Amino acid sequence: MNLIKSIGAIVAGFLVVGILHVSTDVVLEKSGLFPAPDQPAALGTKFLAIAAIYRNIYNVFGGWLTARLALSRPVRHAVILGILGLLANIAGGIVMWKLGAHWYPFVLAILAVPTCWLGGILFR
Repeated sequence: MNLIKSIGAIVAGFLVVGILHVSTDVVLEKSGLFPAPDQPAALGTKFLAIAAIYRNIYNVFGGWLTARLALSRPVRHAVILGILGLLANIAGGIVMWKLGAHWYPFVLAILAVPTCWLGGILFR
């Protein structure tokens, strides 16, 4: 039962971070603050840098939430969430390589573990 709750804590953190990422993107695009994803300006350094900032803030929250939901070893659970984020961002960088802005997914990948770890530490 503890294994299921551990997996649930990590999945919950992953889902919340993903939902926050996507919903913020949509709100910024619909409000006109960000260009639509099919426009070349969407891959501009300014927009990607802003997205990287709020995504990493959400990663800290996801690490905190995962640690909060974990029954034991909260920081370890947050780090596992970060490792999943690292792998997802590497995969995204590989898949989207031809679209440009090569630095963006790798910045997110590099910061995934430390930001989730920080969230776990903040909970503890």
